[in-house]
Amino acid sequence: MSSNPFTSAIYGPLFSDPEIAALFSDRETVRAMLNVEAALARVQGGLGIIPKKEAARISKAAINLEPDLDGLGRGTEKSGIPVIALVEQLRAALDGEAASYVHWGATSQDIMDTGLVLQLRGVLDRLSMGLKALTGRLADLTEEHRGTLMVGRTRSQQALPTTFGLKVAGWLLPLVRHRERLEQLRVSVLQLQFGGAAGTLAALGDRGTEVGNALAKELNLGLPPGPWHTQRDAFGDLAGWLSLLTGSLGKIGQDIVLLTQTEIGELQESGDPSRGGSSTMPQKSNPVISETLVTAARMNAGLLSVAHQSLIQEQERGGPGWQLEWLTLPQMAILTGGALHKACALFQTLRVDQDRMRANLEASHGSVLAEAASFALSAHMPRQKAQALVKAASRTAAQDGRHLIDVLEKESRANIDWAWLRDPANHLGSYNTIINQILRSHHALS
Repeated sequence: MSSNPFTSAIYGPLFSDPEIAALFSDRETVRAMLNVEAALARVQGGLGIIPKKEAARISKAAINLEPDLDGLGRGTEKSGIPVIALVEQLRAALDGEAASYVHWGATSQDIMDTGLVLQLRGVLDRLSMGLKALTGRLADLTEEHRGTLMVGRTRSQQALPTTFGLKVAGWLLPLVRHRERLEQLRVSVLQLQFGGAAGTLAALGDRGTEVGNALAKELNLGLPPGPWHTQRDAFGDLAGWLSLLTGSLGKIGQDIVLLTQTEIGELQESGDPSRGGSSTMPQKSNPVISETLVTAARMNAGLLSVAHQSLIQEQERGGPGWQLEWLTLPQMAILTGGALHKACALFQTLRVDQDRMRANLEASHGSVLAEAASFALSAHMPRQKAQALVKAASRTAAQDGRHLIDVLEKESRANIDWAWLRDPANHLGSYNTIINQILRSHHALS
């Protein structure tokens, strides 16, 4: 078993989004921090805080530096952070006066946090594109199967008639809300971190906020009212959103797992016989993608509790809580990207068996019409009496293999249009209106 399934050649294709995983590679992590150091030098050179010529040299060196990752690892083990060793390597790439101006007035956490924010910008862009593609596909599927009749199930039992279009619309709506939340999240997460050693920017005298303003513009990041070294609520929100998104995808996966069961057979992940096979049972076609969505949801739900532990920070700058973020946020982002990538692929190949849906609806011998029948009979007798009659008729229908409506028609003298009552399509309530409302919510985002 691989110690890191996200970069594993074996398990990575199952759980990971390679593009998001690449954003968290060692080289990309260091590159993001070097980009912050380069931008800091350029800004300070422009403001005359450090010599402009030396600032240009620092920026060029930072952009072109090929870091010694093993050396950074040794440095991180000694100091608990990689920035000290990284600054040493950057200074070593310079000569003369420029080296002394590297990292001027900043602290390690400024560089690491802002570097992470730059990485997260790429992550959120990737997730946004995936969500847009997935919601678009689900909207199309909703419309395509708006009137496809199937059994609605509550607590795993057949309940009432519904349509597959309405079920898909129910999958779609939380994802629409996640897209709305994502836009708010971008504002709170994509913020510059710049506070100096203890959040006062003391090393820069009275020009600290001036440098912060310019640095935020240089990096195209938001500028918070103050540094957030020990205020990790934005990352807590991000972790929560990642878990919510995989949770919604996991609900979809769980539904599909159940609907692909042999006895139900209303859905199939794809028509590719090479997918979902068994090593010993040639008839099997396991719903491996849907299962992965459930796994990602459960894993992120567990990681979320750890990620929220990082909200507990010490004084002006902490250590353990900060390290918890390093261990959890990348994992959660990669898992989410992988689940979203899998969901997009799943809905390109999903096969819907409308005939099986109708057959399962008819297999209940009309029991899914029990509610409709009790309300129809309530127009002719007290409601409690109508419910008792339908309950008794349901038992008779099940025992004798007869249709519920046929039993009721024989046992009741009520003047009811029994043929109309027998058709499940007549008992879908406000499904069309609900679908239209959900689709309007989706289209509003476009």
